[in-house]
This record gives sequence, C-alpha cells and structure tokens, in this order.
Amino acid sequence: MAHFSRWRRSLTNNILIALILAAMLLPIALTLLTSFKREADVLRKPPVLLPCDAPDGSWGIQHCRFVLEGYERVLIPKPAPGSLLGFELTGRMFSTYVPNTFLYAFSSAALVFILAGLAGYAFSRYRFRGRRLLLVAILAITGIPLLTNLLALYQMAVDLRKANIPGYDERMFMVLVYVGFQLPFAVWVVKSFFDTIPRELEEAAFIDGCTPLCALRRIVVPLATPGLMAAFLLCFVNVWNEFIAGFLLLTRREVRTAMFGMYDFLSQNIINYQVIAAACVLVAAPVVILFLFTRRVFFEAMTEGAVKG
Repeated sequence: MAHFSRWRRSLTNNILIALILAAMLLPIALTLLTSFKREADVLRKPPVLLPCDAPDGSWGIQHCRFVLEGYERVLIPKPAPGSLLGFELTGRMFSTYVPNTFLYAFSSAALVFILAGLAGYAFSRYRFRGRRLLLVAILAITGIPLLTNLLALYQMAVDLRKANIPGYDERMFMVLVYVGFQLPFAVWVVKSFFDTIPRELEEAAFIDGCTPLCALRRIVVPLATPGLMAAFLLCFVNVWNEFIAGFLLLTRREVRTAMFGMYDFLSQNIINYQVIAAACVLVAAPVVILFLFTRRVFFEAMTEGAVKG
C-alpha cells in the first residue's frame, strides 16, 4: 500500500512537471514554427500548426513549406565580395542593435563581476563600523524599481549631453546605469558564496606571505567562481532583456538596444508575424547559447547556494 502511494505521488508530480514544461515551451515552439512559415501560411484561416498539406487536401512531410523568408527580411543579407563569408548582414537589427546590446550586457556584467567580488569579499571577511547598515541599505536598494529613478536619470543624461564633455559617449552612461542597478543584488549573491569558504584557507595563505588581495585572487576567487559566474550571467541576461531605460535614456538610433529594435521592428511589421517571430528567435538566440555553454557553472552555483547558504 505504501509503495502504491509513493508511486501515485511520483506520477502526480511528473504529470504536473510535464504540464508546467508544456505551458512554458509551447509559446517558444509556436514562435519558432511561425518564423519558418510563409506569410500566406501564417495568415490562413483556420490557422494550421504545420504547413504540410497539399492542394488536394492530403498531408505529408514532403508537402511542408518551411522557408527562411522571415530571417532574410530581418538580416537582409547582401553580397559583399570582400567579406569573409562573401556577404554581409545589412539589417539594422544585427548591424546595430544586437552589437550595442552585447556591448552593454558584457561591459556591465564584467564590471559587476569585479566590483561585486571586491565588495562581497570585504563584507564577508571584515568587520567594520556601519557594516550591517550598509548591507541593509544595499538590500533595500534592490527593492527600488528602475522606473522610480528614470526621471532623475533622464535629467542626468540630458545634462551630460549638454555639457559637451570630451570623450563622453551615451554608451558609457548606460553601462554605468546598468551597473548601478545590477550591483546591489550581485553583492549579496557573491557575499553568500564567500561566507561558505573557510577562513582557515586564507589564514594559511597569509602565513605564507600573501596579501589580502593575493589571497582573494589565488584562494577565494577560484573557490567562489560559481557564485561570481552566476552574478555575471544574471547581470548579462537582465541587461540584455532591459527595454525601458534604453528606450528613454538613449536618443541616437545607432546606440540603442535590441529590445528597442524589436519595438521598432514591431511597428514596421505589425502584420508580418513570421518576420516578427524570426526577429524574436534571433534576439533570444545569443542568451540561449550562452546558457547552454555555461549551464554547468550556473547550476553548480544554484545548488551550492541552496546547500551551503
């Protein structure tokens, strides 16, 4: 009886997990399928999931009409004899918006990686006056939404543009904005990983002549790499998916982000669903590929934080 009860509970859990996964994956699968359809198949009534029907009503894989029309209209490849591949992508999405987003995401995540590592180490290893107050203040900052600060940030951006500072670039300002909003949470994440590393390892390094920074670099950082990488990945994804700050604070089209590109693209192709779906797939692909290559470190960070934190 007990065995049957456990089997039924396990079956129920598996069914619930399968339903949740299906609900999460269904929009992704439909977007991917739509991106490979022709415009005529996308607008058919009633709609069809797979465009694999023949004019006589028969259905078969050999009749499937999957095309790259949507991707071609997003990427707009044109022959370029002097380029490495013999063509170049002239669509603004991948010639301007995606490179800008990668620059913002990578630069912000790299700065957060360094600053959160130093701050997290200091909060974890040193006891100083105001430490607890600072930790509480940093935690409170994570609860302040970006929208509440946009007016002040917008005024700052306007003043900086008017100041004509030599070498100033809007990209620098956006990176600082993103770092400011991602850093507080990253400090807490990294500090929790430093707390799990025994102090005796650093004390042994101090005896051998290491300075605190030397011990941090040679002893602590290698052991806390999963936590640091988790902070890096979370910052990268958050900046990649951010829209409202980039929309309001950046004025020139050539420095705007992929999320603004999607907004702009949507206004131009409001009835071309296959083009919009292709753009969604292409914008999401870099983050998906990043997680595929770093998933082991990320999951290791999550499990270590759950067990040791």
